[in-house]
Amino acid sequence: MDVAAPDSTAQPSYLDRLNPAQRAAVEYGGGAVSGPLLVIAGAGSGKTNTLAHRVAHLIVAGADPRRILLMTFSRRAAAEMTRRVERIAGEVMGEKAVALAGGLDWAGTFHSVGARLLREHAAEIGLDPAFTIHDREDSADLMNLVRHERGLSKTEARFPAKGTCLAIYSRTVNSQEPLDEVLGKAFPWCTGWADELRGLFAAYVEAKQADNVLDFDDLLLYWAQMAAEPALAAAMGGRFDHILVDEYQDTNRLQASILTALKPDGRGLTVVGDDAQSIYSFRAADVRNILDFPALFSPPAGIVTLDRNYRSTETILAAANAVIGEAPERFAKNLWSDRRSSARPRLVAVRDDAGQANYVCDRVLEEREAGTALKAQAVLFRAAHHSGPLEVELTRRNIPFVKFGGLKFLDSAHVKDVLAVLRLAENPRDRVAGFRVLQLMPGVGPTTAGAAMEAMATALDPALGLSAFRVPPRSEADWPAFVDLFAGLRTSSAAKWPADLERTRLWYEPHLERIHEDSAMRRADLLQLEQIASSYPSRERFLTDLTLDPPAASSDRPGPPHLDEDFLILSTIHSAKGQEWKNVFVLNCVDGCIPIDLAAGESAELEEERRLLYVAMTRAKDSLDLIVPQRFYVHGQAARGDRHVYASRTRFVTDRMLPHFEQISWPLSKWQDGTAPSPAAPVVDLRQKMRNMWR
Repeated sequence: MDVAAPDSTAQPSYLDRLNPAQRAAVEYGGGAVSGPLLVIAGAGSGKTNTLAHRVAHLIVAGADPRRILLMTFSRRAAAEMTRRVERIAGEVMGEKAVALAGGLDWAGTFHSVGARLLREHAAEIGLDPAFTIHDREDSADLMNLVRHERGLSKTEARFPAKGTCLAIYSRTVNSQEPLDEVLGKAFPWCTGWADELRGLFAAYVEAKQADNVLDFDDLLLYWAQMAAEPALAAAMGGRFDHILVDEYQDTNRLQASILTALKPDGRGLTVVGDDAQSIYSFRAADVRNILDFPALFSPPAGIVTLDRNYRSTETILAAANAVIGEAPERFAKNLWSDRRSSARPRLVAVRDDAGQANYVCDRVLEEREAGTALKAQAVLFRAAHHSGPLEVELTRRNIPFVKFGGLKFLDSAHVKDVLAVLRLAENPRDRVAGFRVLQLMPGVGPTTAGAAMEAMATALDPALGLSAFRVPPRSEADWPAFVDLFAGLRTSSAAKWPADLERTRLWYEPHLERIHEDSAMRRADLLQLEQIASSYPSRERFLTDLTLDPPAASSDRPGPPHLDEDFLILSTIHSAKGQEWKNVFVLNCVDGCIPIDLAAGESAELEEERRLLYVAMTRAKDSLDLIVPQRFYVHGQAARGDRHVYASRTRFVTDRMLPHFEQISWPLSKWQDGTAPSPAAPVVDLRQKMRNMWR
């Protein structure tokens, strides 16, 4: 059921800046609790602004912000949304809006809201409310511990590694598909281990329960199971008049089931997203959630389509529309823009990946000389390894760049060490945290750490158990300080937060200097962690929120060059979603790269690859280059040796679409003859010389 635009003459002034489709979405239901609404928000169409205006409009119309649940896919997005709501409502309500928007405390991610509700209802579902939450690395460590206990680390044939086991478990939970089906579709090399994996996962669940921990997947799984109980679902759904969900195309089956359990008739439910930007099936996101949403309810959900794009030129949008227009199933929309341009996107044929790297470098420097900063330009690619030759050429030419990826803040060893101390104090049964902390001290290995954990578990008080435990001689000097720290943290109160984190850091610093050569840089990360901690009311809230949605910087990962204030952006397409740049270059627009070889089977996988190209194209504001290498040099194939493989343009840019592009070859003079480059003979074999040095 499409929703007509409202009469613009009757709009409050704070809605005047919205276009008709945005106003229709904001005012749907007139501010009252009304039927379900689906907002199809095209790329660059002002989705965030529209959603913030809808929440503010509900508050202005009298909705109680304490009865509004707003779910986003990052804590930062939720915080930004809350700030926007406060600012918008403030235009009408003044100071009163600040107090009201401050009551919008049910704004967060699915996982953070789930954790909060699980703690509130813990007694009703058999949970200990003092549970701690494992991040992915901790979960993998526990999986590995159980894997080892079950003898699966010494099998005759190689058993899947801990990370693979966790990925299979997570995919099975979030997709709600049978294990055999998940293995066949996503992990075919593991199909022979189905029975062992099933037993491993059962033991992993028992281990989590014994340790009183939940992993990321549990936060959704427990919440969905809780919502399946009619009385609990009614209690949870009844506390919210309005539920609004951002990026609905990225939800999985568990998340969709939670929403329909809380609001089975859809009243008060608004979801916002774009089926054309559903690109996270590897995380079990299901595009069917958004495609099937209207038909879940009777009468069907209202639909508002935001198709005016404020980012890209009309020529870029024409090409992007043509690509996504070939999708067999989608919500019909044609993005349009007032940004006129005669420059079409370029379809650039280059000789090989070396030519591709040279082309990008030349164009980037040319644009920089014309006044476009490096930071306003981005190079996007389907897989992280696709940028390898380009990175080499950028380094050779001394062009600074940042590649999005690498470790997140909480994945760095020193930050995880400090947080493990806090988690162990919060939950002494957390074996992963305990093993990590105890082995920081000299002389403590896995056996001693296990015995110490056993002493904690059997003592009346865990701190007394640690105090009485006999440690190896090498550990005697460090042990008392740790016992004092642990005992103090165990008896701490919210009034001592975040001083507890400072106390933990001071205890940890001597170990930091002993373990890491770059301790000064890592200490700066820990001071930053203290600053983050100061914005949280308690240790429990800090650990929960930070684990669910960590900051994205640390000295363990490559960051922006410290000596260059400007740098080129390199990013996978997945990491680029939601971003925009003046100039965008898309590498390897050929079959085998996009669509990637692994996705060339099922139609659903191919359609997601089409959406990936669409997402990449719609990141560009002024200039877009799709680069098509004519061949790749393949190394080390046993059957045919090193050879050139010729590539064909991606199937997603058909001949019918070519009028939307400017087609160029670069540079013609260098490769018109079509001959393959012959590798030069080495002047001297330095590898042999290096080997001879030690003979």
